Amino acid sequence: MMRETYAVAILARKAAKLRAQTGNPNLKSKLDSGLSSRDLFLYSIVRPTKMLFRSPIVASLSTYVAVVYAYLYILFTTFATVFSSQYGMGPGIVGLCFIGIGIGSLIGQFVSVYVGNRIMRKHMAAGDLKPEHRLPLMIPGALAVPIGLFWYGWSVYAHTHWIVPIIGTGFVGFGLLLTFMPANTYLVDVFTAHAASAMAANTVLRSVVAAVLPLAGRHMYDALGLGWGNSLLGFIALLFAPIPFVFLRYGEFIRTRYTVKL
Repeated sequence: MMRETYAVAILARKAAKLRAQTGNPNLKSKLDSGLSSRDLFLYSIVRPTKMLFRSPIVASLSTYVAVVYAYLYILFTTFATVFSSQYGMGPGIVGLCFIGIGIGSLIGQFVSVYVGNRIMRKHMAAGDLKPEHRLPLMIPGALAVPIGLFWYGWSVYAHTHWIVPIIGTGFVGFGLLLTFMPANTYLVDVFTAHAASAMAANTVLRSVVAAVLPLAGRHMYDALGLGWGNSLLGFIALLFAPIPFVFLRYGEFIRTRYTVKL
């Protein structure tokens, strides 16, 4: 339902249309790599892998996003157990406990789009626009995730009213979106023509981590309890919190100094 914006695909379609209209098989897009479908597939697999392991920007941001994304699934896979055991909720009511993350994510999405666009328009008008201007919104996101985890874990541990931990999960959802969206748009702006490969590296890593890490969620809570279990996740999130500050200040140097030959 959305309009195509990828230059390679747009020019390939135009070239195909012109070949059909003129009967000239030599008309090709200037962005055509000339690779066969097999070679293009292999190249498309290798390039994201090289970017993930050789680019500090892709590696660090993808790891950060993967950890925060995995936290979301740890919460998803343990909500039923936590709220049924701590608050005696039945299966139908437990499903409503996801509302906190949902509302927090919606607020984060709105802030990301509205405030993010205002920041970019401001720098476009000033003529000093650069990819790093995508990152200021990651700073409140980096703080909201650990705050939400501490809030959720210790409020459940203390058997406070059920709305209190749900509000805490709202902070996690809010922080997730303000981590996820700016990181993705930053990768797109930095790698431009190879943005799809950067996004592929990001997506594969976060999907693998989000599939594996939640398997240990219940064992972690059994061993550490809900308070210290979520605090462990919060402390790990705090270790990653400096990343947006680092790239906001040194991102331009890093992306020009450490280039990846693709």
